[in-house]
Amino acid sequence: MAEHVVVIYPHPDDEAFGASGTITTFRQKGIPVTYLCGTLGEMGRNMGNPTFANRETLPEIRKKELIKACKVMDIQLEMLGYRDKTLEFESREEVANNLYRYLKQMKPSLVITHYPGHAVHPDHDAFGAAAIRAVEMLPEEDRPTVWAQAISNTHVEELGGPDIENDVSDVFAKKLETIMAHKSQADGMLQSVKNEADDVEAATRQWLGVESFYTWNDK
Repeated sequence: MAEHVVVIYPHPDDEAFGASGTITTFRQKGIPVTYLCGTLGEMGRNMGNPTFANRETLPEIRKKELIKACKVMDIQLEMLGYRDKTLEFESREEVANNLYRYLKQMKPSLVITHYPGHAVHPDHDAFGAAAIRAVEMLPEEDRPTVWAQAISNTHVEELGGPDIENDVSDVFAKKLETIMAHKSQADGMLQSVKNEADDVEAATRQWLGVESFYTWNDK
C-alpha cells in the first residue's frame, strides 16, 4: 500500500496542537497528508480580548485560519461541514459512512484521530469513534494503521503508556507556526505561557514537544 496519512479531527487547531509536528515529519519525507476536518469550530469561546469576532463572524475567521495552517504544513484539506459541538448527536453510522467514502478513495496507510473515551471533548470522542468505525468498514486487507490520540487526565492510568511518542523538537518551529496560524484560539491558549515565560517557544516546546499516540487495536 502506498503511503498516505489521513488525519481526522473535528476542529480547526486540533491538528496544530495535537499532531502538526508528526505531520511535518511525514511531509519532510514526501508522504502526502490529508486532513479531514469535521467542523469550523464555530462555537469556540475564544473571541479575543479586546473582542475581534462574534458568533456570526467567527466561522469565516476560523476557516481562513484552518486553510492557512494547512498551507504551513503543506497538506491537503477537506472540510466536512458538520456543526461544532453537535457531533455527539449525529448518527455515528452516518458520520462513519461519510468518512468511509473518503478513506475508500484515498486508501491511506495511516489514520490519525482521537482515542474515543479519552479525548476530553464530546466532539473529539464522537469523531474519533466514527473514524475508527470507518476504518473497520474497509476490507481487512485495505485497513490502515490507526494512531489514536488520548488526552484525558486518566488515559495513562487506564490505557497504559502510549506506544508511539514522537519527539518533534526538531520541527517545533513549524509546529508553533501552525499553532499561531490559528490566531483566534492560540492567543488565548498560550496566554498563560506568555505571562510566565520569557521564551515562549521554549516553554511551548516543553509543553507540546512530544506527540503521543496509541495504536488502535480494540483494547
